[in-house]
Amino acid sequence: MDLIKKYFLNYLKGMAMGAADIVPGVSGGSIALITGIYSKLLDSINSFNTKNLKLLLSFHFKPFYKAVNGTFLLSLFLGILTSIFTLSKIITYLMDEHPVPLWSFFCGLILISAFVILKGINRWHFGVVLAIILGTIIAYFVTELPPVSSPDSIWFTFISGSIAICAMILPGISGSFLLLILGKYETILNAVSERDVVTLGVFAFGCLVGILSFSRVISWLLKRYYAVTIGLLSGFMLGSMNKLWPWKNVTAYRTSSSGEEKPFLTENLWPGEYLNQVDQDPQLMYAVLAFLFGIALVIGIERLASILNKS
Repeated sequence: MDLIKKYFLNYLKGMAMGAADIVPGVSGGSIALITGIYSKLLDSINSFNTKNLKLLLSFHFKPFYKAVNGTFLLSLFLGILTSIFTLSKIITYLMDEHPVPLWSFFCGLILISAFVILKGINRWHFGVVLAIILGTIIAYFVTELPPVSSPDSIWFTFISGSIAICAMILPGISGSFLLLILGKYETILNAVSERDVVTLGVFAFGCLVGILSFSRVISWLLKRYYAVTIGLLSGFMLGSMNKLWPWKNVTAYRTSSSGEEKPFLTENLWPGEYLNQVDQDPQLMYAVLAFLFGIALVIGIERLASILNKS
């Protein structure tokens, strides 16, 4: 019974990661770090090595499944897929109809998360502070990059998958946002909605190649330079706040494949400026409540994880 509860919790964490990855600006890696499964996730991904793949190729399925921590990955992956296929329309609706409370919620969630993970650093030194500053600057400039037009070729879908998945396991830098920059966000979202198996298959293969390569780099850094790496990751989360800021003015639009006008370039505004320039209610009270809910949710998750680890 405890085992079922454990993997059901992993499934819920996967759902949270999937929901986060749908939103351009929020990273599933942030959720993995908040919920305490980040290192375990990287170790499980890294277990897909030559030795264990030989077990698979020789049809030793049970030893292979155990070696790669199959139940953990399967429960997490099912949770991610559940969110992608069930919540994509809801989150798209919220982004279109209620953007200020939604982005405020994620602002609170990511901001408190950056400080929560810094609690795991036992020994502070100049390198950690420098890593936080560097991570913040890098993430800020990444979020300032404008979207570009991209080739429709299938090879670029593969490349986009391998790049986006690297960001998806990096807290603070969103894989969805990188897809937006690469001009592939709408393509992949449409492929999900239309069940385009070919496009999704090529994209998934790109993701597989990218994650198997990049996860080893992150694991190596965490094992050898833990404090500095955590500082860098928290900096990525702080820098991503530039993208998550709720009050934005659209300065340029693009025409989607369906003929709709979509925001292309935006600038951040203060709530008062938002009212004057955009001529819309800044919904300050709802924004504050959503922001506080994001903070409360992370604190609640952290405390729950602490209780579960002790039991």
